[in-house]
Amino acid sequence: MTDTPTRQRRLSLARLRALPLWSVLAAGTLAGGLVGGSYGVLTPSTYTATSYVIAVPTGKSTPDAALGFAQAYGRVATQLAVLGDAQVWAGVPVRTLQRSVRSATSPDAPMVAVSATSSNPALAVDMANAVTRALTRHADDSRGNTNVRLVQFSRAVEPSEPTSASSAVTGLVGASAGGLLGGLALLARPRRNGQDDDAAPAPSVPGPAAAADVRGGR
Repeated sequence: MTDTPTRQRRLSLARLRALPLWSVLAAGTLAGGLVGGSYGVLTPSTYTATSYVIAVPTGKSTPDAALGFAQAYGRVATQLAVLGDAQVWAGVPVRTLQRSVRSATSPDAPMVAVSATSSNPALAVDMANAVTRALTRHADDSRGNTNVRLVQFSRAVEPSEPTSASSAVTGLVGASAGGLLGGLALLARPRRNGQDDDAAPAPSVPGPAAAADVRGGR
């Protein structure tokens, strides 16, 4: 006679209860570390290069106006109008620039930072410098209306170290996540409430003889 689904489930719960607590944590930590380390090894390293331009007011403008236009140019830096010109100097398609280039501004300084990320450090430099060059030309074209010009503050230089996490770091993160999941599994682990249902004795019901004895003793 084959086991019913209910009995199979009870046997599985019994095996889970029999596992030592440390084995669940150890298995989760080991599995997470292996997955995280493998991810770090198989994923190519990435490098980030950053170039900076600064907004300078002309005689007809003010520093506050330059700060405001710097914020605007920071948003324009990753738009198609700028990237379309930058692709010529970077030597990559516009889609690559859209995926790889980011811009940032400061609320206190009229400066725009353009960062490019690539698995090739030299290409990251070329993309960052190409975008700032295109952005500066667009600012020069509208300088008569804005009274603000963009000046190259710092060119991007080739990074010496990758910005992506190493395999050791990803392995450590994976091990921590695996240990956490193991701890959560322990919290959800079925509690031991005495004997299993299959081993629980059936409740005793007084038979005719026992009932007669009880009546005779009265």
